Amino acid sequence: MASVPVGRIIYTRQALPAVELVNFGLDGGDIVIRTDRSGKLAAAARGAIVAFETDSIDPAAQAGWSVTAIGPAQEVTEPDEIARLEQAGISSWAPGNPAHFIRITPGIINGRRLARGGTAASGQDAPARGHGTTRLARAEGVHAAYAQVTNSACNF
Repeated sequence: MASVPVGRIIYTRQALPAVELVNFGLDGGDIVIRTDRSGKLAAAARGAIVAFETDSIDPAAQAGWSVTAIGPAQEVTEPDEIARLEQAGISSWAPGNPAHFIRITPGIINGRRLARGGTAASGQDAPARGHGTTRLARAEGVHAAYAQVTNSACNF
């Protein structure tokens, strides 16, 4: 996931699914996005279970990968943590006043790698429902999921 600058956050807005393109950073296995405190995304994601998806494709090689992380979204409110995230360079490409951080702590991570003519493999740590779904401890987080995705392939 760290190899791409943007992803998609999927959350509920007015009882319907909403998807927004955001840039993000990784912090200790968590996904961190920066947004405007008064925006719809910040309001909708406070304490909610959200999904976050990122991917990379190579159309010429007919290959790519996708990682989806599902977990609670929490606003970052501790001043020391906010200062640390600002120093880490987590920024927002969106206009406005992106002075608000949202942290997503993955509880479920689903990864898939596609490669034309490749072999199918899920790279799972433990059996779970769905292709390539893995429940990971927070310490392993997104980095372990990315390693799993980069080491597996599925035919298409």
